[in-house]
Amino acid sequence: MRGRNAFVELWDVYNSSRDKVGKTAVRGEGLEAGEYHVVVHIWPVNDDGNFLIQKRAACVWAPHIWAATGGAALVGEDSAAACAREFYEEIGIEADMSKARLAFTVKRGDSFCDVWVLRQNIDTDDCKLQAEEVSAVKWASADDIRRKAAQGTFWAYRYLDDLFSFVSARGPKRL
Repeated sequence: MRGRNAFVELWDVYNSSRDKVGKTAVRGEGLEAGEYHVVVHIWPVNDDGNFLIQKRAACVWAPHIWAATGGAALVGEDSAAACAREFYEEIGIEADMSKARLAFTVKRGDSFCDVWVLRQNIDTDDCKLQAEEVSAVKWASADDIRRKAAQGTFWAYRYLDDLFSFVSARGPKRL
């Protein structure tokens, strides 16, 4: 069911209290007022406190912008499963979900965006990037990300300060 061209992507539909309403939506067809779906953003953090970020491919919306890894939860997936799947699809690395924590959720537009922090050291040379989505990955400090966001080369997530506070309050090696 996944894929930009060959397959239809289906989402579970939720109400404003995040209860499933018993229907599905097709990606790209929009949701009705008061309906939501689940999106995940994955922020890997290494032992040095740096974040693994990805550069969006030339063929996707907002091309060449640095961003977090992420995507929509598919029908039947919970947030953690979506986190693991999206990370593997886009980066080609198995997420160690025993070292992942849901930092917080941001309700926005037509989605609940679950922001995950994953404590995992990853060698960027081991990444197998999904060419249709990702053109590069690299480690960046919170200051680097703030600077890129101010320059318009990193997606300016409204929650960045909350994310950096969440990670900083737990120290570089734990959640």
